[in-house]
Order: sequence, then C-alpha cells, then structure tokens
Amino acid sequence: MTETSKEMYCIGCGAELQTEDKTKPGFIQNSTLKKYLESDDDSKELLCKRCFRLRNYNEITDVNVDDDEFLKLLDSIAQKDGLIVNVIDIFDYEGSVIPGLQRFVGDKDILVVGNKVDLLPKSVNQNRLLNWLQQKSKENGIKSIDQLMVSAEKGINIDKLMMMIDKYRKGKDVYVVGTTNTGKSTLINRIIAQSSDVKNLITTSRFPGTTLDRIDIPLDDGHNLVDTPGIIHKYQLAHVLNDQDLKTITPKKPLRPSTFQLRDGQSIFVSGLARFDFLDEKTNVVFYVNQNLLLHRTKTANAEEFYEKHVGKDLTPPTDIEDFPELKRHEFTAHEKSDIVVYGLGWVTIPAHSKVQVYVPDGVSVSIRGAII
Repeated sequence: MTETSKEMYCIGCGAELQTEDKTKPGFIQNSTLKKYLESDDDSKELLCKRCFRLRNYNEITDVNVDDDEFLKLLDSIAQKDGLIVNVIDIFDYEGSVIPGLQRFVGDKDILVVGNKVDLLPKSVNQNRLLNWLQQKSKENGIKSIDQLMVSAEKGINIDKLMMMIDKYRKGKDVYVVGTTNTGKSTLINRIIAQSSDVKNLITTSRFPGTTLDRIDIPLDDGHNLVDTPGIIHKYQLAHVLNDQDLKTITPKKPLRPSTFQLRDGQSIFVSGLARFDFLDEKTNVVFYVNQNLLLHRTKTANAEEFYEKHVGKDLTPPTDIEDFPELKRHEFTAHEKSDIVVYGLGWVTIPAHSKVQVYVPDGVSVSIRGAII
C-alpha cells in the first residue's frame, strides 16, 4: 500500500482503505490513493472503488467476506425485522446454498431466488424446477416462504420478483444475501435500473458490530432493500482458478447436453479440471458444463499418465498448473437417475445403479443428487 502514517477510511462505507485485494472491503487503486495524498485540496473525498462506482455510476460491485465476518453480518440482521431474499446460482446450487441460513437469521421469512435460469437447457420444466428448489431448500434447513426463477443477466422475471418482495416484506426492510458468484450484484443493479427514481438516493453505511458496509436502496414507503457482501464458499472450483480460467468455465449461453455412450474402462476428462471413471460394463451419460470446455474420452488404464502429460497444455484450464491442487478421488453409486455435481463446474447425469469414480481438485466439493433434468 502507498505509504501513509495513519489508517484511512472510505468516506462512503467506512471501510478501512486497502490496495491489496480488490474483492475485499475498502479496496482503492494505488494510483488513486497516491493522487489523493499528493493533493493539497482538503475538500476532496476519498472513496473505495465500490463506493466510487456506486456514487458515480449507480453500479454495485461484489465484495467478498469470510465465514466469521459473514456470521457477524447475519447476527446483525437477526436483530432486525425484515424479509430475507436468498439468491442462489441455479447452475451451481450446491456451491451457492448457505446451509443453516434459517438458523442464523431466526424466524424471518426467506424468499429463495434461483438466478441464472437462462443457463439451463430450454427443455427444463419450470414447475418441476421450482418444486426441486423448494425441496432442496428444505433439505438445507431453509423454510422458504416462496421461490422464483430469474435471470439478472437477461432481465427474466425481475418485475415478478419485485411484486413478490412487495407482497412478503409487509412494510419492512429487505436483506439480500448470497455467496460470491451467484450474480447477486447483477440482480440488484437490474432492480436499480428498473426503479429509475431511486438512483440518486442509494446510501452506504455500516452493519452494527461489523466492519462491513451495507448498501441501502430506498423503497417507496421509507424502508430499504439492503445489499450485503457475499460469503466465500472455499469449496467452489472458482477458488482454485485464476480470473482467466474462471471466465472460461462460466457459461454465458444455455447449457447444451453432451452425451457419451461408454464401455467399461473408459474415462472422461473435463479439460484438466475433473476426471470421471465409469465402472459399469456399458452406460450412457450426459454432461452439462460450459460448451467451451474440452470433454476428452480415454482409457481409464492410461488416464493418470495422460493427465500428467497434458494438464495445462491440451487439458486447459487450468492454465496455471503450479498452484493447481492435485486431483482427489471420490466414489459414487446412483440408486436412481442422478447428477454428480462438481461445485462451480456443472454436472453429469448418470443412470440408476451406475458406479462412478470422480477426481476433482483437492478442496473442491463434489456430491450426488436426484437428476434435475
């Protein structure tokens, strides 16, 4: 950080200013801070990048926090009266759900919003998907008052979401919570864009008992829609990839199913990010991942040697293999038609009674669920 004799704070949100990590509260460009310190103009205000973007462009950007800070934030919300809007990434449900959210916020109503519905294949039955989302919420201890599928990117169902929020908030504040990479900030920016009369009234302040800022978007009765920083789930694939690779794995268009008819002793690599060994004599499987990613079939007997030889070359991403974790083995047996989900990457649908060995980077989670499609 540029040398200064005292700690400095953002005039907008109150976060301590820092130049090291753009995803954390209080980030400011080194050059901006240097210019401020060299200036003789005492009337100049010093804002972190997030507050600067908010004040000048009405644009909300992601700020990430760790588990302890996030629990303090939820504790602060638990003391207030209001509706919780929990934003989930429907492409990466398991990686973006906050288990036990209900426990942390008390008996507040929770509206579960599945974002990025535009990424699912058009063949997906929307009613079935909503029922699935309700069931998954229940399994994770969330008693949702309602659920809705939206696309912040495409503007799908945003008007419907605003009507739902108005219906369930009962004249109270609304707190929008979610993990990183769910598109929460994009969703709030979409709401701001569609509520043109609030653009100049957005304010930032501090959550009591924390160093975290809250962004208040005024509603028409004096209450606020409150944006909160996103919690980091370390077990998502995003956290072992660089920015370039993260862009490569993140889908922008609807997923196209890739079907393979496999014999015993065959494996599929999803670029250099995951390996699936299929242990049945014959099986048909369907992959749902970003279509930019290479799906490479090989013999299981040669898979390890093939990976060591080609990772970071033909099998990319990852492009930065020095810091990339070793692949760790997990084994699954499907009792029904099931999806094996790699958190942040996508999933493969396998038939009932199939056995599969999955290799994913150490620290990244993988699980099995009833098939979503």
